[in-house]
Amino acid sequence: MAIRWFYYAAPQNFYALAARLWPWLAALAVALGVAGLWVGFALAPEDAQQGEGYRIIFVHVPVSWMSMVIYLAMAFWSVLGLTFNTRLSGMMTRALAPTGAMFAFLSLWTGALWGKPMWGTWWVWDARLTSELILFFLYLGYMALTSAIDDVRRADRAGALIAIVGAINVPIIYFSVKWWNTLHQGASVSLTRSPSMAQLMLWGMLLMALSFWAYTLAIVCYRVRSLILERERHTAWVQALPEVSGARP
Repeated sequence: MAIRWFYYAAPQNFYALAARLWPWLAALAVALGVAGLWVGFALAPEDAQQGEGYRIIFVHVPVSWMSMVIYLAMAFWSVLGLTFNTRLSGMMTRALAPTGAMFAFLSLWTGALWGKPMWGTWWVWDARLTSELILFFLYLGYMALTSAIDDVRRADRAGALIAIVGAINVPIIYFSVKWWNTLHQGASVSLTRSPSMAQLMLWGMLLMALSFWAYTLAIVCYRVRSLILERERHTAWVQALPEVSGARP
């Protein structure tokens, strides 16, 4: 049986899929988040050098990962939208942006909370911190530009260019600690070597990362359904939906 790769590219098909997925993803996010916080803040041992203050990493590191991953996902959907001119691509990119901006803000905020006791200051113009701040501004710029253009198709194309060009900043964030002499510590988790932390610490961080992944997928599915209803409101299939037809007087 042939796989229908573009079946869910149709908004009406993805709308139904998202309705089934988001409640389960939201429940999974809550369960993983509770487990991750318990492991990270109750079971993981105190760090020998940083003391109890290191526990902010159980939030800081996963939100930093997600801020980069979501922007790459926006760039991916933008490429699909420009290449295949699919309506869903622009909606997915718009649905991802607010969550990515939130994670970028949390990355900067939790980093400041960690930096004050460790570095003695809330902020330094470190390469990684500065490039993460630029990422936050890219998210804000994308949302401001797409909201300022009334024609949604033109707005999607303009936003796609920002998402694609801005993606160059993501590897700069990731490799900044290797390319430049920075205050920010190197990666504790790597695909090419063993993690430089206790196993319980690693499990706490991974559980939180999975929780944020599930949260992102849930909120994007929920948000994109609203965008589909807004953009496709004049189509026959939307008018036939029980939640739409039942709401009309």
